[in-house]
Amino acid sequence: MDEQRQPEPKKRVVVCGGGVIGVCTAYFLAKKGAAVILVEQTSIACAASGKAGGFLALDWCDGGPVASLARASYNLHRSLSEELNGPESYGYRPLNTLTLTITESQSSSPSRSRLLGDCTIPAWVDGPAHQPRTIGSTQTTAQVHPQLFTRTLLNAAVEKYGVEVVIGKLQYVRVEEGRVGSVVLEGRRVIECDSVVLALGPWSGKFEMLASLFRVYGIKVHSIVLEPKEPGAITPHALFLSYHPQGGKAIDPDVFPRPTGEVYICGMYTEEEVPDDPELIVGNPESIQMLKRVARNVSSHLADGEAQVKAEQACFLPYTDDNVPVIGELPGVKGCYVATGHSYWGILNGPATGVAVAELVLDGRATIVELTRFSPARFVGRRKVEV
Repeated sequence: MDEQRQPEPKKRVVVCGGGVIGVCTAYFLAKKGAAVILVEQTSIACAASGKAGGFLALDWCDGGPVASLARASYNLHRSLSEELNGPESYGYRPLNTLTLTITESQSSSPSRSRLLGDCTIPAWVDGPAHQPRTIGSTQTTAQVHPQLFTRTLLNAAVEKYGVEVVIGKLQYVRVEEGRVGSVVLEGRRVIECDSVVLALGPWSGKFEMLASLFRVYGIKVHSIVLEPKEPGAITPHALFLSYHPQGGKAIDPDVFPRPTGEVYICGMYTEEEVPDDPELIVGNPESIQMLKRVARNVSSHLADGEAQVKAEQACFLPYTDDNVPVIGELPGVKGCYVATGHSYWGILNGPATGVAVAELVLDGRATIVELTRFSPARFVGRRKVEV
């Protein structure tokens, strides 16, 4: 009798969203034995997951609601790097992290910069820097190239675990008697499934099924990617700046050198309407110019003529009204799960979110982290359905 027993069919799960949260979820679902179809509107990691900084921190979320998620995810990044050859395939590396103040009106020389504070300012930071402080070490901070990380993980999911990728725009989730039955894409393509995971990032706010329960809005962040003539001179130090421009308000840009030889600089946050198509997102010229100004005042290696501009870009980060991600099953809809609202910690918290959702979908509960705080049920009764 045992020899004739048929194996149980794999649970069929559709993951909607090809950013880091969706890809991590698809990877861990498939690794646990689900049959996974990943649906993405345009291309994998085309939005924030391709244009973010990729900074990872072990303990920076301690004391807040995502502390356990962040710590679990930081450790998962380390183990994924070992599994997927992260240093070579997507630029994973531990690094030291500093905070600095840059004041444009002050002059500085390389020797003076290095003598400030506790001598932690690296030699390539030769602009008017002062008040240095170490805020992360190679034990507590690291980085990945976010686009390469997301795409590497998806490639592994496809090749090792059979994840199928479908390019198409989600129209709606079909619910029958309170349970997910299928998803319908633009063009009326129907994909039957047992469960669906909505990992739509800032586009969650444009999907009525979610928007009727809670608000997700987009914060637009700008970035540039520079390639210095002497990449070997740039040491692996992440910089979090308090930048004081002449004749303007202070800003807080970040500078992340990458092992690829590039230097990523981001900042200039604004709340704007998220466009329907990720390909339509462009940077505001004034914000891009300010980041170039930051670059040349941080280091002569990043000044005009000394570094080539590889990218001028912008992306939207997904925020919720209570600044806590939404991870869990939608109230009243069995088999429909959501994972969104990770703000600027999406790359960091992608792996643990993926594991937690995979456990929730396949086992009925998450063990890697307690998800009660993140449940979409917390919004029930707070937000009226808009007619």
